[in-house]
Amino acid sequence: MCLEAQRKEERQRMPLKLLPVRTAGKCYFQSLLLHLVPVLLLLPLSRPASASTVVTHLPGFDGALPFNLETGYVGVEEETGAELFYYFVESERSPGTDPVLLWLTGGPRCSVIMGLAFEIGPLKFVLAPYSGGLPELVYNPYSWTQMANILLLDSPVGSGFSYARDPKGYNVGDHSSSSQVQTFLNKWFTDHPQYLSNPFYIGGDSYAGKVIPLIAQGISEGIDIGKQPIINLKGYMVGNPITDPKFDENYKIPSAHGFGIISDQIYETAVKICNGDYINPVNEKCVEVLHTINNLISEISIEHILYKKCDVVAPNTIYDTSKRKFLLEESIQLNKPPAQPTVDCFTYGYYLAYFWMNNNLTRNSLGIKEGTTSEWIQCNVGLPYTYEIPSSIPYHLNLTTRGYRTLVYSGDHDLEAPFLGTQAWIRSLNFSIVDEWRAWHVSGQAAGLSIYISLFQM
Repeated sequence: MCLEAQRKEERQRMPLKLLPVRTAGKCYFQSLLLHLVPVLLLLPLSRPASASTVVTHLPGFDGALPFNLETGYVGVEEETGAELFYYFVESERSPGTDPVLLWLTGGPRCSVIMGLAFEIGPLKFVLAPYSGGLPELVYNPYSWTQMANILLLDSPVGSGFSYARDPKGYNVGDHSSSSQVQTFLNKWFTDHPQYLSNPFYIGGDSYAGKVIPLIAQGISEGIDIGKQPIINLKGYMVGNPITDPKFDENYKIPSAHGFGIISDQIYETAVKICNGDYINPVNEKCVEVLHTINNLISEISIEHILYKKCDVVAPNTIYDTSKRKFLLEESIQLNKPPAQPTVDCFTYGYYLAYFWMNNNLTRNSLGIKEGTTSEWIQCNVGLPYTYEIPSSIPYHLNLTTRGYRTLVYSGDHDLEAPFLGTQAWIRSLNFSIVDEWRAWHVSGQAAGLSIYISLFQM
């Protein structure tokens, strides 16, 4: 999952939600609609962190920003000089008391500008035909900053404007990148102690959903041993999360059948000869039918099956697998722009972001260090990354049994992390159901399903 597509252009349509609340030795999961509860998360801004920049104006945005924005770098590994870049948007409601939300983007190694300008942040690009110059930005009145302080982080190293002085610093994986996020938070809160008492949440989608429970568990363990600063962790949220191939991959085929992408005949053949395991085919006939299915799926937009299949705004490869060495010089040279999609493509905004982020006026406004990231790329897919966590389910189970609040939401048109798989791994936790799956409504119309689940503490 190299391309981190716009994970739901309309975040109001996310059906599956879980929110546990601790009560008298029990943990009750409450279902909430994401678009009705951007209040779930939150955080404020005060004095800037070291090496930070207070941003009052942005190129392409008319006038002063109607919200408080801080950007900056935080060192997370002294040996390689790795530094993570962040955007901190203060809550537009009550920054002193609203929760702090750390937001991560998946990929891995997609820029968190996706969260800032395409998902939950206060900015959005004007989707007009691009003829050169600086793309325009406008205010997003539906930003989660209406009720939360949001700390958006380019992680792991190599995402967005995060960088390392030593090329070895880019060779990370699930565990090392999660540890670096914890280091970042410890330093950021040390520089921003006024936010330590605010409720703290971690959120993200797609592949970020795989590592968020690991990061939350690391913070929780630090709290247990009294590691300073004590972060006021309350819970986490994951959207269309990559979780476990047993569920994510195996449920793609029944989902594709339900969406009408594959026929009854093809689906029934796959069920019969693959014995429900579509990850490790055990016979040649299974291999053949899976090849047919994959060819059909490749013809649609897997991130949102109703979207037009568009050009992928992707970078050139910057990791030479034949020489097995990191090509630092090539990675920071400005290459030819990505292919231009049509304006009606969901990737068109990413195309505009490429030119905006690579403009010197933008770099100066954001406080980007010279010589660190010569070319901003939406998803740095060519860098080495070690996928070390086969399943994040044990982390979900551990955190929820300890009483942390959890929200799981899943859009119904994502075939990369299909909601059928999300429902299945939730069932595998064997929690007691308080209220069966039921429809939730928007403007009197059924828009999805929600469920209440309870967990009795040991």
